[in-house]
Amino acid sequence: MTITPKNTVSHSYTIKVERHHIDALNHVNNVVYLQWINDASEKHWAILSNDEISAKYFWVCLRHELDYLGQAFLSDEITAQTWVGQSKGVKSIRYVNIYKGDELLCKAASTWCLFNVDSKKPTRIRQDILDLLTT
Repeated sequence: MTITPKNTVSHSYTIKVERHHIDALNHVNNVVYLQWINDASEKHWAILSNDEISAKYFWVCLRHELDYLGQAFLSDEITAQTWVGQSKGVKSIRYVNIYKGDELLCKAASTWCLFNVDSKKPTRIRQDILDLLTT
């Protein structure tokens, strides 16, 4: 998996590790990282999109690829950074890196497919959507 340099990050948000994020090993459970990746993706799309576009399209994740590189613990402050990579046809690749300070804890590449709200079928990513994704 390729990591894009930090200066290409489109959106980031901070998470405080809470008790419900912790597993039996006393660190953040791997499934929680996946939830944070999904949350970062949805938050970023909500920022990029508008009511008109949201009324026409929705995204479905086809694939997640995660590399777990470090651990987070109760009360740690975590930053999820996301950006969109290649978008072609009906698919778009989204990257999310999760950090504790400068330490990269998890990196992910997810393949998302754009769907038409009315037909519930995949739809080609048009230029107006591409323009949003490269903001």
